Amino acid sequence: MTAIGLPGVHLHDLRHTGNALASRTGASLADLMARMGHSSTQAALIYQHAAMDQDAEIADAVSARIQRAFDRARDGHDH
Repeated sequence: MTAIGLPGVHLHDLRHTGNALASRTGASLADLMARMGHSSTQAALIYQHAAMDQDAEIADAVSARIQRAFDRARDGHDH
């Protein structure tokens, strides 16, 4: 990839990134398998677990925002 200005980046890195991003769109296990050309679920599950981890982080952040809004409302601050 040095020829296109991306030294240290390998084709497999781009494939991994594409599949990680696809998993975050809600793609099903079958969708990921078809995308990757795999007949085994094992590789696709890796990407789905990564998406689930990020989903938990997003849910925690949303919960924290809601809690802060409740706290502000309780304390009498609208803004």
